[in-house]
Amino acid sequence: MKILANDGIDPIGKKMLEDAGFFVETNNIPQDELPVKLQEYDAITVRSATKVRKALIDACPNLKLIGRGGVGVDNIDVDYAKEKGIGVYNTPASSSLSVAELVFAHLFTGIRFLQDSNRKMPVEGATKFNDLKKAYAKGVELRGKTIGILGFGRIGREVAKIAIGIGMEVLAYDLFPFNPEVDVVLGGGYVAKVKVKTASKEEIISNADFISLHTPFVDKPLIGAEEFNLMKKGVGLVNCSRGGLINETELIAALDSGKVSFAALDVFDNEPTPRHDILSHPKISLTPHIGAATNEAQERIGVELASLIIQHFKG
Repeated sequence: MKILANDGIDPIGKKMLEDAGFFVETNNIPQDELPVKLQEYDAITVRSATKVRKALIDACPNLKLIGRGGVGVDNIDVDYAKEKGIGVYNTPASSSLSVAELVFAHLFTGIRFLQDSNRKMPVEGATKFNDLKKAYAKGVELRGKTIGILGFGRIGREVAKIAIGIGMEVLAYDLFPFNPEVDVVLGGGYVAKVKVKTASKEEIISNADFISLHTPFVDKPLIGAEEFNLMKKGVGLVNCSRGGLINETELIAALDSGKVSFAALDVFDNEPTPRHDILSHPKISLTPHIGAATNEAQERIGVELASLIIQHFKG
């Protein structure tokens, strides 16, 4: 049984598969070569880079399993694959904490202007130190502020836990009914159940000091001109979820007008070539789609994915 881990897999997960008798190839095959070369394999695992669409599935009748190391499966035609009898698996829980921590890395960056100061200090720090000090003197604290979480699945819940831990108020919304209680770990390992406030999308957009997006991919932007108009002046906006959830043209306008104080983006409309005005804007904190890119998350993803594959083929 041959598996192509086209976007890589953690060494522990690879070893688990090999110990179970699978051959695992980790050398990446370019997307345009997959219709031919994937026919040599029984299964493929991907992250966000490789796309497994209908045409590729049709070209590879040998394919028995598609694994996605991560939460979303937007890059896989899941229903079509299942119609063809192909198993489709993902690892929704493994990277949740890592993504949530990145959200707060971006939040702390935004409220203290780190994205801009890190650009300017190497260039102007030696000659305009006091000017820069004055320019970045109006930071704010997260404690006591309200964070609105649009999408209260596994990652949204982890964001809520961190927010509660640093003293923020939480407003939560999801497309589907959800349990508003989250388990917050306190000193000594004691776990307390804390109930967050539920709200509509409109209530969150109108009332939150910071908004973090954690919904699946949608057909049109979740945040556009209408939503920006409803937001509080000075709101901070974070998207570590999916590209396309925010209208990037309207985002630039909202940042330039001061309606949005800062934005933080780990995902973009046009990956891997985001717009220049997004990449160069002084009020946007940027990362290149690295939400799950921690050693701990990658190990958990590799182990979970390997376990799912072994169970699928060996029961």
